[in-house]
Amino acid sequence: AAVVLGFMLATWWIATKAERLVPPCGKFIEIGGSRIHYVEAGEGRPIVFLHGLGAQLHHFRHTLFGRFGAGYRLIALDRPGSGYSVRAGGASGRLPEQAEVVRRFIEELGLERPLIVGHSLGGAIALALAIEHPTAISGIALIAPLTHLEARVRQKFDLLYVPSRLKRWILAHTLAIPYSLKYAEPTMKFIFAPQAVPGDYMIAGGGWLGLRPAHFQATSTDIVAVEEDLGRLEQRYGEILMPAGILFGADDRVIGIAAHGEPMPGRIRELDFERVQGLGHMPQFVEPERVVAFIERIAARAFPA
Repeated sequence: AAVVLGFMLATWWIATKAERLVPPCGKFIEIGGSRIHYVEAGEGRPIVFLHGLGAQLHHFRHTLFGRFGAGYRLIALDRPGSGYSVRAGGASGRLPEQAEVVRRFIEELGLERPLIVGHSLGGAIALALAIEHPTAISGIALIAPLTHLEARVRQKFDLLYVPSRLKRWILAHTLAIPYSLKYAEPTMKFIFAPQAVPGDYMIAGGGWLGLRPAHFQATSTDIVAVEEDLGRLEQRYGEILMPAGILFGADDRVIGIAAHGEPMPGRIRELDFERVQGLGHMPQFVEPERVVAFIERIAARAFPA
């Protein structure tokens, strides 16, 4: 019991520090019982950014927002359960459910058919939006997207695959956070490889926010949702007829380009596919100018003059 209490206190201390170092920086909106935290900048044609597994809106706000030309309204949100967004009580976190939350977010903010940018798992949710709610958006620009159900991706995140909600909660409030902090450095090196982890990632990039119980629960829920939903979604990519692009690092060690990038030009009509030699899983941190140019290229197709 003393050991468990020790882990719980350590978890509380780490989470409190995380929230002190990276406080909320945006606005909040209620969407069907979920409380969504989001930031926006600029005016003009809307672009909505969806982050990946275990991430949050700073992955775009910090890296990309200051680099766009005029004429865009940029909006990044914390997906339900991640960052400072709170997932609705009965929510499953399934991919179509997350896509529906984004659709309602678009509606509530009065955005006229935005371009959706999705990184990693956010790419899978952007694809779900394009398939299930094609009239709500004008196009998709995907960065290192998760597109296919693949055992190797699951194996890399096996410790996060916890189907039982009760076990997930217990782990989140005891072992998960102290162990995540202990192994934060090798984990970050793996995610950014072959590039180096930016020195300001933990604070400016929001990295500390991943070290909180709610964030572990959301990340584990996302992993389970991928197993349940991605196989069915990938059968429907041929239905996507809107402007679409994918930028993928050829040296991505988290989500391999061979399984998740290279099959896609054959699946989506007129897909703009950009393969970048030597680049890993975090292009927005490593080559932000290239990523902005890619997004603006897809935006030109999605928002014709």
